[in-house]
Amino acid sequence: MSTNTSLIPNSAALDELCVNTIRFLAVDAVQKADSGHPGLPLGAAPMAYVLWTRFLRHAPADPNWFNRDRFILSAGHGSALLYSLLHLTGYDLSIEEIKQFRQWGSKTPGHPERGIAPGVEVTTGPLGQGFANGVGVAMAEAYLAARYNRPGDTVIDHYTYALVSDGDLMEGVAAEAASMAGHLRLGKLIYLYDDNRITLASATPVTFTEDHAMRFESYGWHTQKVEDGNDLEAIDQAIRAAQTITDRPSLILVRTHIGFGSPNKQDTTAAHGSPLGPEEVKLTKENLGWPVTPDFLVPPEAKDHFRAAVDVGNQLVSKWEEQMVIYAQQYPGPAQELRSLIHQHLPEGWDKDITPFPADPKGMATRAASGKVIQAFFKHLPGFIGGSADLNTSTNTELKDAGNFESPLMKNGDLQGAAGGVWSYEGRNIQYGVREHAMGAISNGLAAHGGIIPYCATFLTFSDYMRPSIRLAALSELKVIYVFTHDSIAMGEDGPTHQPVELLAALRAIPELVVIRPGDANETIVAWQMAIQLPDKPVALILSRQHMPTLDRSKYAAADGVRFGGYILSDAPDGKPALILIATGSEVDLAVAAQEKLKEFHIAVRVVSMPSWELFEAQTTDYRDQVLPPEITARISIEAGISQGWQRYTGDKGSNIAIDRFGASAPGPVLMREFGFTADNICERALALLKK
Repeated sequence: MSTNTSLIPNSAALDELCVNTIRFLAVDAVQKADSGHPGLPLGAAPMAYVLWTRFLRHAPADPNWFNRDRFILSAGHGSALLYSLLHLTGYDLSIEEIKQFRQWGSKTPGHPERGIAPGVEVTTGPLGQGFANGVGVAMAEAYLAARYNRPGDTVIDHYTYALVSDGDLMEGVAAEAASMAGHLRLGKLIYLYDDNRITLASATPVTFTEDHAMRFESYGWHTQKVEDGNDLEAIDQAIRAAQTITDRPSLILVRTHIGFGSPNKQDTTAAHGSPLGPEEVKLTKENLGWPVTPDFLVPPEAKDHFRAAVDVGNQLVSKWEEQMVIYAQQYPGPAQELRSLIHQHLPEGWDKDITPFPADPKGMATRAASGKVIQAFFKHLPGFIGGSADLNTSTNTELKDAGNFESPLMKNGDLQGAAGGVWSYEGRNIQYGVREHAMGAISNGLAAHGGIIPYCATFLTFSDYMRPSIRLAALSELKVIYVFTHDSIAMGEDGPTHQPVELLAALRAIPELVVIRPGDANETIVAWQMAIQLPDKPVALILSRQHMPTLDRSKYAAADGVRFGGYILSDAPDGKPALILIATGSEVDLAVAAQEKLKEFHIAVRVVSMPSWELFEAQTTDYRDQVLPPEITARISIEAGISQGWQRYTGDKGSNIAIDRFGASAPGPVLMREFGFTADNICERALALLKK
């Protein structure tokens, strides 16, 4: 297919006019806000101009067109550059929004946020995240293309581009993601590196002196250098050359000058993160032959040239829709499946093969129950793909006989027997290796692309390696499912380095993240159903390594109560408790056992299973008060983690059985006993509380 979407012949004068239009819209926005980063837009505008007007296949009037090329500004501090491009090419981002850069209620926040301005693919700013997101986006394209394209019918066919900075390349998450992208041979991933050699506090020779091209070549990337960041034709040729490399991702190192054109701030740290100042803006405009007034100038010739993207985009969408009609006639099943993925429609009966677990005093670990649940539903959800940080056998997350997501060019010898023996981009098991941070950020990219429900898995203690990515998933309302196993001190002998006592509280502190810690195998079923069904929210499933009883649901309330976050599992006679025990996960069974023991003391006890604070808080006040009546102040929470936060449910007159210190190395049952997680200790604490 043609890569040149510009309808206007190239002209050196017009090109210069357009590049400077981008530059000074960004400079004026930063100056008006008296806040922002003018240096990157001034230096990187030429490469952005070439990409957006000669290569990027997008549709400003239909920004969610599924087969568009994706552009990621990983260097999110240069957001004014992206907003200028979006406005100029005809997205629904008015000049008034550009003038309201970084202001309350505007569509132009300080760093790009997915869902605020149309055309922003991912939320960036924390450096390295966008770099890794792009790898996930390219992986989504590769998977969907492998699954749905047919000879002569390439309905999924687009590139992933990003503009990355020195800071992006320094971050560890980018190193992890770059390594993985090279291994996967993602040939439709093309990154432009804004090699301006200046960071916020210093020049890169102070901190960043490796051979960047050689480093990426060692990862398996194709690299090129453009020595002059203002040489539009050299940039054009480099992108064209990158598109011909189909078996490797590409990095184009473009030598730019931060704050280009600024007489006093070019190539200095002063151009990075502060407005140029009124006088320097004037001098820069004069230096580059731009009118000093008016501000926010868009010359008609530049506007017409940029706005050609609207008609071109409409043509691309119409052509693709026609192609989809023909595709649907030839391949009705795959076409319907693909449309469902695009529109995020769950197939009817996707969970029909999940069967309840029978009551069992021995039971099973919730990680094992989770594995069984996954195997029962994943074949009905073709967009459900993911993997673990080299922990499939421990997290029980391998999709049986679904193949590995790998480049078909890989030659892995005996390893090809793994995961059903399939090694292609159609494989659904992503082998992340020991790369938790990249795994989290790549999962965000998979979700942001669309058509994918990504999951990823590791031990709960390693969720801290992923925390920046989890936070951005929540901020961006991305549907990512995290499977965190080995959830407490009960994992035992590995000791406190692997016992995540504080991490439930840490995850619950992230707004918009739904955390679910099921109390038995049947609660695990409902937890997975909620994780799949909840729209636009990341979900963390917190699962045990150790066995726990599968409760007899003919005696106790149905596990469907998980949908409400907290529910009455076992009530006092006549529903009039003197004491409420609130527990999660493996401690639910302890609460049930304590309830039985307290009957000997004629104490009426209600047991509440509280697998998800977030789901519980989403219920009505009436429902919450039914589960936790305000007049019943004798309450005890039981959870093998720190007590932080539980006071919201136990109140000033309640008590918390928790572990507010690091764990120890010993068998799990010993640790649970020594730290007070026994039915006897719960009873002692209850009796003491009721005597107050």
